[in-house]
Amino acid sequence: MDERLKGYLEQAIAIIAAMGMTIEGLERGAVTVRLPKAKNVNHIGTVYAGSLFSLADFTGGVLFYSAFDPGRFFPILREATIRFLRPATTDMFCSAAVTPEEAAALAEKAAAEGKADWDLELELKDEAGNVCCTVTGRFQIRRSKL
Repeated sequence: MDERLKGYLEQAIAIIAAMGMTIEGLERGAVTVRLPKAKNVNHIGTVYAGSLFSLADFTGGVLFYSAFDPGRFFPILREATIRFLRPATTDMFCSAAVTPEEAAALAEKAAAEGKADWDLELELKDEAGNVCCTVTGRFQIRRSKL
């Protein structure tokens, strides 16, 4: 795991650091992010819905940095749909991956056209591995203007 990149990403957005999210796995094209329940409890004692959404959004961003050159491209989230399937009552985890072939095709398109949409299907799981919610996200990589 690239500890320097991990440390940067965990601190780059103040609210992510405040929520206590940590990158548990960071490899080329594959990531796992953890959201602690303790800092994200709502009024009924489960994990706050906004924190769950942020877990999915942040996971997509971390995946971008694991697979693409941030000197050439940057990510945005264009749209997302979240489905709550069961209460999130423990720390939560989200993993995502992109193959080298998918990443190369997206980078090629973004380099040529200025941007490329990138759809991710994410599962947010509790400590026992139960899927508590799913997020369908349309991310976009954009060519840097530099």
